[in-house]
Amino acid sequence: MDERELIEAAREVQSAAHVPYSEYRVGAALETAAGEVFVGCNLENANFSNSLHAEEVAIAEAVKNGHREFTRLAVSSDRRDGVTPCGMCRQTLAEFCDEELPVVCDHGVEEPARYTLGELIPNTISRDTLE
Repeated sequence: MDERELIEAAREVQSAAHVPYSEYRVGAALETAAGEVFVGCNLENANFSNSLHAEEVAIAEAVKNGHREFTRLAVSSDRRDGVTPCGMCRQTLAEFCDEELPVVCDHGVEEPARYTLGELIPNTISRDTLE
């Protein structure tokens, strides 16, 4: 799947988002090392701390299906504002991905913003830092 298709997958899943409070739809598409793509959308809860973010939903779906290695993530909001994964999602990604994971953020123009996970969250908490 090329980058544009991955962004499109993140856009398409936004329609399934449950966002009665913010009305801010987010979709994420996570590509596995095997070439499969898992998508997630945000699911809000009146107790905001219980809300699920699109990236963590995509990661959970991929892990549930036996995947632990990922090659790329695309994130898109319905506002096409270049949303990046939040700190919590960045840390969850760091559990499974190295700092070179490409993170592509849709801001509605021809060229998306591109980051690596390491640029978005340097010096993560890891197994090594816990020992």
